[in-house]
Amino acid sequence: MVERLKTEYQIELEWRPFYLRPDTPSEGMDLPDYVLQARANGSENHLEKLAQQHNLPFVSTKRFYNTRLAHEATEYARQHGKANEFHKLMFHKVYAEGQNPSEWAVIRAVAHEVGLDAEDMQSVVESGKYTDEVAGQVQRAYQIGVSGVPTYVINDKYAVVGAQPYEVFKNALMQILQK
Repeated sequence: MVERLKTEYQIELEWRPFYLRPDTPSEGMDLPDYVLQARANGSENHLEKLAQQHNLPFVSTKRFYNTRLAHEATEYARQHGKANEFHKLMFHKVYAEGQNPSEWAVIRAVAHEVGLDAEDMQSVVESGKYTDEVAGQVQRAYQIGVSGVPTYVINDKYAVVGAQPYEVFKNALMQILQK
């Protein structure tokens, strides 16, 4: 859907980090009962239907993951001109294959697959080079009111929150273009 919008409206896209649960320990944590109950009551039906409409696999995550390393690795990918490719494949690994984005094996596999030096990425990320940058980006997201993922911020002014059908994005862009 994002690729279609980029093609039809010549938009630029930048993925930026946000911690939905900043208190998640580095090893992740089991989903709390209220999340499991919400899922049992169909809270993910919308996501499953959207995935089906676009012929995409969807695997519900089994835990809350700490995504700090993945976000810092994405910043490395950005510095090497591969942020969008890295982010897209990381999403696929998590939401289509059920993999853990906080494990170096997963991060390195994604790096390798998009043509990055996985060993260098891990070394640079582990050195802390991107820690402050990513923390600052997360803080900016909180400051502008981001409270859920995904949140699409358009022209630093308008937000579309959540996994939405293509028509929602198209309507938002049409309204912005008419102004």
